[in-house]
Amino acid sequence: MDVGRVVLLLWVITIRGCLSDPSDEACLTQLSKSLQDPNKSLPDWREENFAKPCNDSTANLKGATCNNGRVYRLTLNNLALRGTISPFLANCTNLQALDLSSNFLTGPIPPDLQSLVNLAVLNLSSNRLEGEIPPQLTLCAYLNIIDLHDNLLTGPIPQQLGLLVRLSAFDVSNNHLSGPIPASLSNRSGNLPRFNASSFEGNKDLYGYPLPPFRSKGLSVLAIVGIGLGSGLASLVLSFTGVCIWLKITDRKMALEEGKISQLMPDY
Repeated sequence: MDVGRVVLLLWVITIRGCLSDPSDEACLTQLSKSLQDPNKSLPDWREENFAKPCNDSTANLKGATCNNGRVYRLTLNNLALRGTISPFLANCTNLQALDLSSNFLTGPIPPDLQSLVNLAVLNLSSNRLEGEIPPQLTLCAYLNIIDLHDNLLTGPIPQQLGLLVRLSAFDVSNNHLSGPIPASLSNRSGNLPRFNASSFEGNKDLYGYPLPPFRSKGLSVLAIVGIGLGSGLASLVLSFTGVCIWLKITDRKMALEEGKISQLMPDY
């Protein structure tokens, strides 16, 4: 290899080391704008740092982990963050793990996350997220963990999530989900992991295996017995009161009759 080619190769390597991936830059810039950091937990999340979030395998931002100059993990849990989840997270195309748990995030889960085709871990638990679980998450074929517990999510659990053959941990407990639990998640065939009741409990309008049988909203047996006993006691009291009143009336009538008779009887 001649000197010219060596110089050119070194120049290309140097340039690549100085430049960041524009997708990661857009991803982090927009994510920063959608989040509020009242406790100043992310002091280095400034616009000038988003142009180069990674120095090869070293991250320049708290909570970010890099590999080959790309962000492949974001761990921003338990930082009291507020705001919403930016749909521009989809630009972090090398992302393999996203953990935004134990914050105060609101709004929906962006369907745009379907573009994170390398995502293996999605943990958005213990926030205040609303809306439905996007069925588009099925396109993240490498998903191994979906943890959405302790949010305000509504609607049904998408049937399509059962198609994620790598899924080994799934938790949507303590939300406001409704409808039947997909059999593709609760009664999986073959060697696919099955999820027990703890993955689904805490959703009062969610039903089906492996949750216990849906409880009737009617009166319980104890309530019915209580009502019966109460009704019987009330009837007994009313009956007793009626008898007492009847006896008093009868006594009064008898007294009146005796008075009339005594007036008619002659004096001796």
